[in-house]
Amino acid sequence: MDPVDAEHKEAAETTYRSVVANVLNSKTGDPEPEASKGHEAETAPLLSEPRDGLPPVVSDKSGLARVAAAFAGGTGPVAVDAERASGYRYGQRAYLVQLRRAGAGSALIDPIACPELGGLGAAIEDAEMVLHAAHQDLPCLGEVNLRPALLFDTELAGRLLGYQRVGLGAMVERVLGLRLAKEHSAVDWSTRPLPEDWLRYAALDVEVLVELRDALEVELAESAKLDWAREEFAAVLTAPPKEPRPDPWRRTSGIHRVRNQRGLGVVRELWLERDRIARERDISPGRVLQDSAMVDAALAMPRTAPDLAAIKGFSIRLARRYVPLWIKAVNKARDMSPAELPQPSAPGDGPPPTNRWSDRDPAAARRLEAARATVSTIAERVVMPPENLLQPDAVRRLAWTPPRAVDADSVAEHLREHHAREWQVGLTARELAKALRAAAR
Repeated sequence: MDPVDAEHKEAAETTYRSVVANVLNSKTGDPEPEASKGHEAETAPLLSEPRDGLPPVVSDKSGLARVAAAFAGGTGPVAVDAERASGYRYGQRAYLVQLRRAGAGSALIDPIACPELGGLGAAIEDAEMVLHAAHQDLPCLGEVNLRPALLFDTELAGRLLGYQRVGLGAMVERVLGLRLAKEHSAVDWSTRPLPEDWLRYAALDVEVLVELRDALEVELAESAKLDWAREEFAAVLTAPPKEPRPDPWRRTSGIHRVRNQRGLGVVRELWLERDRIARERDISPGRVLQDSAMVDAALAMPRTAPDLAAIKGFSIRLARRYVPLWIKAVNKARDMSPAELPQPSAPGDGPPPTNRWSDRDPAAARRLEAARATVSTIAERVVMPPENLLQPDAVRRLAWTPPRAVDADSVAEHLREHHAREWQVGLTARELAKALRAAAR
């Protein structure tokens, strides 16, 4: 081994021994640590090298088989992370998968070269997988057939414990007393070959994830929230895939500036054309044409290609290349009959926007105010964000269409119908029923 590498390895091992001692011996459980730990955060050591060195990127079947065998022989939970190319590529596929397990070390896998990880998944099928913000990574991991049977989500655990900052770097710093470098968090992970410093960053994201999990489990147990967390983790695993939005173009940033149906038609047609181009080129839609440009075109209603090209946003290199297609989309919307144009608001099965409740149904507005105040009070008592205590959509639906006979049982049933977990129902149903009855009086 090179003397410099040996020195780095020894330093890394020393750091990790101190980390483990920290986790086992420190008293955790402070739900609002940021203010009290400011000075310590400034002096927390930077985690800069994987303890076992940087593993090679696995990009063939034989390498993948070796990783599967190593991880099958490991012990304890498996730390997992995935890197996507959000903002660069179309879709949310994984471009790097990182894993770590005691007894097996770390692994970096190229899922483009190895798109089938079912064999690895089978090798660790009985192990708990530890992810941070699992809802973000589970879809792309599922695409390569890596699906956990048991889950521990460190970000969700932090939310349940009332941490104000739940990013991985912030939580590692608070709980383990280490800093993670995050300068490569928004790079284009579809780049090949991946630079070594990017790979080092990726490996470090799973390096202490199991240690973080162990410390958070202690906090959850001490605060009597461990069973709640287990329900939440199970719900994340069993959540059905999100249904595609019926009108995804309505999420165009700044669309509220467009006040008429013809303009909405322009936004829709430009959005659809942009999406087609982005999918064909495998590039993020925002890199083809910015949302602001589509809204500006809907407001200006240009008639010719030169008029369109003069609008800010259409003169950017890639957008300029497709000006003939953009003006064709604008003119298509211009020529539509009123029946073909989109309605001002999308139909939905839920309550109307809450800013309209006071006019449309003052009694529902009073119920909503009372329900929100009740949820906030309970959330403060158990030290967690109100949205983690109970989904805002469930609260809105309860206030807009309450049960015919409002009592703890009927409210509990309503909450279950809208995917509330049993721990949430137990904490909120009775008090929400009281609040709704009081608002009615």
